[in-house]
Amino acid sequence: MSKITVAKTAGFCFGVNRAVNIAYDVAEKGGGCTLGPIIHNKEMVEELTRLGVGSVGSIDEIGDKTPVIIRSHGVERSVYDELSRRGIEYIDATCPFVSKIHRIVRDNSKAGDIILLAGDKNHPEVQGIVSNCVSECYTFNTEDELTEILKIIPIENNNGVCVVAQTTFNEKIWKKCLKNIKKLYTNAKIFDTICNATSKRQAEVHTLSAQSDCMIVIGDRSSSNTNKLFSICRNNCDRTWLIQTADELDESMIADADAIGVTAGASTPDRIIKEVLDKMSDLTTSSVNETENFEEMLEESLKSLNTNERVMGTVASITPNEVYVEVDGRKQTGFIPIDELSAAPVSNAEDIVKVGDRVELLIMKTNDVEGTIMLSKRRVDAQKGFEELQKAYDEKTVLSGKVTEVVSGGVIVVSNDIRVFIPASQATLERDANLEDLKGQDVQFRLIELSQRGRRRKIIGSIKSVLRDEFAQKRAAFWETAEVGKVYTGTVRTLTSYGAFVDLGGVSGMIHISELSWLRIKHPSEVVNVGDTVEVYIKDINPETKKISLGYKKTEDNPWLILEQQYPVGTIVQAKVVGLTAFGAFANIIPGIDGLIHISQISNKRIEKPSDELKVGDVVDAKIIAIDFEKKRVSLSIRALLPEAQPAPVEEEPETVEDEVVAVAEPDAAPVISESVEVEEAE
Repeated sequence: MSKITVAKTAGFCFGVNRAVNIAYDVAEKGGGCTLGPIIHNKEMVEELTRLGVGSVGSIDEIGDKTPVIIRSHGVERSVYDELSRRGIEYIDATCPFVSKIHRIVRDNSKAGDIILLAGDKNHPEVQGIVSNCVSECYTFNTEDELTEILKIIPIENNNGVCVVAQTTFNEKIWKKCLKNIKKLYTNAKIFDTICNATSKRQAEVHTLSAQSDCMIVIGDRSSSNTNKLFSICRNNCDRTWLIQTADELDESMIADADAIGVTAGASTPDRIIKEVLDKMSDLTTSSVNETENFEEMLEESLKSLNTNERVMGTVASITPNEVYVEVDGRKQTGFIPIDELSAAPVSNAEDIVKVGDRVELLIMKTNDVEGTIMLSKRRVDAQKGFEELQKAYDEKTVLSGKVTEVVSGGVIVVSNDIRVFIPASQATLERDANLEDLKGQDVQFRLIELSQRGRRRKIIGSIKSVLRDEFAQKRAAFWETAEVGKVYTGTVRTLTSYGAFVDLGGVSGMIHISELSWLRIKHPSEVVNVGDTVEVYIKDINPETKKISLGYKKTEDNPWLILEQQYPVGTIVQAKVVGLTAFGAFANIIPGIDGLIHISQISNKRIEKPSDELKVGDVVDAKIIAIDFEKKRVSLSIRALLPEAQPAPVEEEPETVEDEVVAVAEPDAAPVISESVEVEEAE
């Protein structure tokens, strides 16, 4: 049977694994998109598209497919600026090692250094790095290209030289290029930014390919990392094949090979590697015993990949971005990325764990070459919490949690360390409610959908379901105790042209516009606004139709009561003229009450019409000479405050009793009539 050796470093690197996990999380929350392929692997991109996280080629294609995930290679600085300018929500999944290069280039170019960048100028990672440079920047992919660049930069230049490399750059070429740079620029700042995992991966396949009769390189043909592995293997082993999936593996590729080496690019999912190895099992085994032996060898070869094994560990130290753990029975260093501590956003790891804490963790990735184990506390908690959620779903139990995020189409509630999606239609009782008001609130909800297929979970809840039950209980309690005259404190929910609707706690009542104020108003918004807390009383109630009429204006604010208490007949007031008619002028005494100054009471001499002496807006001193509370009329006199005028030479006809001064509270509708008509009839 052929001996198959799988490279320990095969498969996802740290940055790619992080980006893919971010994409899975976005898919669980309802979907989004990636700006460009999340990684250079067609199968992975297609899988995420099926889960609702497709790839778009430009910002203009995003539309409502948010949040947007910045891929692991990173993007140009102008893309971040444009996303922010348009207010588009995005999640940066750029590999931390790539982000580090961005900072190095940005800081040193601002200081005036010339940047030398080893990498493929057409690769997205390199383009993103270059965009952070504000000084001269040159890229090279070979020794010859570097030689031509060095001819351009004078040795005695006053600027410094800063040298960085693409994370997946060929280490052998990198070392040769550095020798040439150091010969010319002794003070060059050199940053070895080739990813350590990339270096280990390349060194391992160099040794493995030299010892193998046949090498199988698994990965996408558009992946720079995969192509570099293929190139290294091909130099040592003529029978080197690059395949993207198990379907491309042919028996002729590995025929008659005693030693078969297998490696995979950093963008190759473990699933595809396993499928390739399974197919090799079918092609290279001929008996049950041999198959069993192969399965043992396969299991041994895959120990460096995800095992999903639960382990116990002790927290050894805490940094801003990671928690380091001593894992029981393991020599490797265990670390928990901060976003794997909890399903809720974590700003400080010490809020979740403390040094010395014993925690149960899930192994996400083991890297024997680097001697590290990537762990997750969040996923263990989620597995345990999912079991509790399943029980709650079956029993329709009411759960509690905190709203941590407002996302496209709804909100996220974290309960038992599991993220539950609440659609906008199930988040509130009211349509078009502002979901931002829910953020940070503790809420109760029920699960209305719960399913799991592989690693993908669909968990949907409803806050509205619980609110409806509470509403029904409050409504029932209200009708048991409601009676005319009872006072309630409520919240104004809606306004119409004819009144305001108030939530009394499970039941709504209406304050008619005439009941909002003692003054004449044109719209309820002149007195109350939506959201105001108001004190009302029941004026009328109909248990059959469930309609409730509410009162709002208070007796003590009645202007006629104020007039009776504070403005008796004989009081001198300052009144503002608000209207003129043929028989007199109307003047406002206090808000809500206008008095009539009859034409005969405007002056101490005869006048033809009120406008001879007054105009609208004038403020005059007048004396209250009569009040009719039953008819709501007040009579005023300016003449009573003036000295008596000399008698006119021509005798005037006596005024009728009905011409005695009269006033109304609301003069707006008073008609213009002849002076000879009796005042009471005119009113």
